Parts: sequence; C-alpha cells; structure tokens
Amino acid sequence: MAGYGQFCPVAKAMEVLDERWTLLVVRELLLGSTRFNELRRGNPKMSPTLLSKRLRTLERAGIVRRAGAEGHVRYLLTPAGEELRPLVEALGAWGTRWVGGLGEADLDPHLLLWDMRRTIDVAAWPRERTVLAITLTDVAPRVSRWWIVVRDGQVEVCDYDPGYETAVVVTTPLRALTRLWRGDVTWASALRSHEVALEGPEDVRRQVPRWLGQSVFAHVPRPEPASAGA
Repeated sequence: MAGYGQFCPVAKAMEVLDERWTLLVVRELLLGSTRFNELRRGNPKMSPTLLSKRLRTLERAGIVRRAGAEGHVRYLLTPAGEELRPLVEALGAWGTRWVGGLGEADLDPHLLLWDMRRTIDVAAWPRERTVLAITLTDVAPRVSRWWIVVRDGQVEVCDYDPGYETAVVVTTPLRALTRLWRGDVTWASALRSHEVALEGPEDVRRQVPRWLGQSVFAHVPRPEPASAGA
C-alpha cells in the first residue's frame, strides 16, 4: 500500500496495519487461530486469496512467521505481533462502548458460533460428553440449527445433528443471541423477556448461562444513555 509520507510512528504503524482485514487477521491469531482454515472461519467474508495476501504482508512486516511443512503450515505471531494484543483489546473495548449498532450484515451464525466455540469455559461443563443444541428462529433453515459438543475438554460446533443425546435446547433469534453474546443484554434479562428460551431439565437449564458465557468484551462498561433534557 502507499505510505503516508510521515515520520510519525503512528503513521508508520498504520502503513502496515490499516489495510482492510489486516487487524482482524491479527485478532484471530491473538485468539489462538494458527491454521489457514481457522483464520478463514474467524473472517468468513474474507476471500482465501486476500487472506493469503494479508498473511504475506504481515510476514514481511515481521508480525507473523510461518512454521511447519507444506500442507501443515501454521501461522504464529512474533514478539512484534504479540505486542499488538493491548491495541486490539483496546479497540474491542472502544467498539463495545461507543459503536453499538448492529445491521443485518453484521449478523452471521457461522461467525457467532465460531466465536462462542473458542471462548467457552469447558471447566464449567460436565466431564462426560454434553450436547447443547441451538435453534435460530430468524434465519434460513439451512443455517438455523447448531450443536455444541463438549467432551474431554474439547469443544466442537456442528451444523448437523451429531447423533448424541441433547442435554438442553436454546431457541432464539440470531439477533437476540448475538446481542446476548456481545453483552448488550444479560442472560437474566434475555431469559426473562423470553428472547432466549431453554428447553431441558431445570438443573441443566440453570447451567446454560455458565456453560455458554459471553464474549470477552461483554463486560466492558457502556456509557449511560443521555437524558431527555440534556
């Protein structure tokens, strides 16, 4: 990309980081994705060609390094890449606090379930295999049913019935589940308003908020709404 022609370190950093998708690729690497397909799952609207291009740019900048042989390549952050963690976390907190609107294009069940998968606290789940089903009521049938399977400390997300007994079913619109995950609403308020419904034994239903939790940014404080007389 063209440079800014400034000696300012902020400008020099942005010559590397402000191309479209670049910081989102870094976000995925910071969250533990190392394989090409994992990086794609975290950015499902990014083309494979563009992802390859951005990874090459990050390699040239000394932010990412490749490890492994052809066909088993992993992408790992260098110390320079790891140093971006507080920057990405600060951007996430700022976006949570000040950019709250969600358009239809922002709602993606694949991305939502992927984000949930990688942040689920498996220690809160039973040790034996446990299956939670999610039914989304406001999307096309082909993407409306999902299953989260936790077993031996591993989490798997399926868009097909894995064939195991389901402990509890969560029924909700995608928008409501996204807002809940982001922390725009609490589990208590979502259940009380019936935006989210749980079907299963009562003792299992009580565990679902702990099992699924919320996004790492869910507890970022939001500004108080402006008063009518302000």
